[in-house]
Amino acid sequence: MDDKAIVSSQVGETPSLLRSGRRLWRMLVSRHEFSALVLLLVVGTFLSLRTNTFLTSNNLSNVSRAFSWIAIAAFGESMAIIIGGIDLSVGAVMALAGLISALCLRAGYAVPLAILAGLLTGGLVGWVNGIVVGRVRLPPFIVTLATMSIARGITFALTGGWPVRDLPAGFRVLGQSDLALGSLSLPLPTLFMLGLSVVMSLLLGHTVLGSYIFTLGNSERALLVCGVDVAQIKVMAYTLCGLLTALGGLLMTARLGVAAPTAATGYELDIIAGAVIGGTSLFGGTGSILGVLLGAAAMQVLRNGLVLLGFPAYFQTVTIGALILTAILLDYWRKGPARQ
Repeated sequence: MDDKAIVSSQVGETPSLLRSGRRLWRMLVSRHEFSALVLLLVVGTFLSLRTNTFLTSNNLSNVSRAFSWIAIAAFGESMAIIIGGIDLSVGAVMALAGLISALCLRAGYAVPLAILAGLLTGGLVGWVNGIVVGRVRLPPFIVTLATMSIARGITFALTGGWPVRDLPAGFRVLGQSDLALGSLSLPLPTLFMLGLSVVMSLLLGHTVLGSYIFTLGNSERALLVCGVDVAQIKVMAYTLCGLLTALGGLLMTARLGVAAPTAATGYELDIIAGAVIGGTSLFGGTGSILGVLLGAAAMQVLRNGLVLLGFPAYFQTVTIGALILTAILLDYWRKGPARQ
């Protein structure tokens, strides 16, 4: 082949490579997990350069432990959002589930029974949310706002506002212990979170219930035409949301070693933010467990970074609110053609 043919071939390959690169970039940007991954990488890189403590094993362990129960609750929240709803009661349910388990432990019940009582409490609140939203067909925002107030009120009524202390070591180990994997040591809540992320990914991506949940968020009418009981799907989604939220509350309570009626106050903002920043669309029908995991991690890394950099606590709330608004605007822009 002469020189002219080689040059012509190279010139022809260059536009092809550029087109492939542009297609790959568009594919990455269109992924709903992309923004959470970029935020996590940017904030992590910035903090590693600006602070000497961010990349220490102790700090990273604390960060992964702290966002584990937020991520677990956000797994459930994402299902409520995917079907076109929302659950504002998640913070209060975390506190109530932890308090119920603590009261059972104080009454002398075994640790497994106390954990079961806490999980059933969360599942019951989620079931009530699902019944009222799915069967009675009331707006989920109003329903879960009401159950948030009820659940928080019950936590104060059960103890008169006093925390339950001196939880047994067999319960506290769930939130405070680490598991050594060779030279790597991972907090037990983080392992729970990773295991549940696999289970929830399989549930949403490879089961009939998962396909119904996504279809419900995109077109409720399509399920009705197929004869699917839409109300039952909503009940199941909210019940699972309550169960996962309760599990997150139990891990949080085990970590703190005390069950307080004021626990998890404002956590609904972090949980919803983790789901939304991770790509779960508030318009319904879109989301992934990987995205939620990345979103929750990005939120906790950002909170940790603001603390390390010396910003006041109220600035964290401002930052998270701004991120939620940005994520919603990006989702609105991304789904513009579909909405029309």
